[in-house]
Amino acid sequence: MATPNPTRRQTVRAVSTDPEPRYVLRLYVSGASIKSVAAIRNIWYICQASLPNQYTLEVIDIYQQPERAVRDQVVAAPMLVKERPLPRRQVVGTLSNTPQVMRILGLSMPDVERANGSPERG
Repeated sequence: MATPNPTRRQTVRAVSTDPEPRYVLRLYVSGASIKSVAAIRNIWYICQASLPNQYTLEVIDIYQQPERAVRDQVVAAPMLVKERPLPRRQVVGTLSNTPQVMRILGLSMPDVERANGSPERG
């Protein structure tokens, strides 16, 4: 899957054998700003490495859909919202702190290492 184009509203769906994806994520961005592009890139790489075929990532540009930002109570952008699995969590920023994002998603760093083929460390 190619890196998503951050300049337009889009939904990035990973192919899954399950009828429902395990993780449902929404990323609210403000246009193609540097921080928005960084957030899209960072969450995409985290998902590809640790959640292959298990997630849906919807990228929502609050400039193009301001009513959605109000409805979803977006307080800042970029903002990642994990809808599923519960509990619902959110984090604001470029998502460059991978350990923090992994913790919010309920994943551990060994999950990423296993996905990348690295041996586990004890």
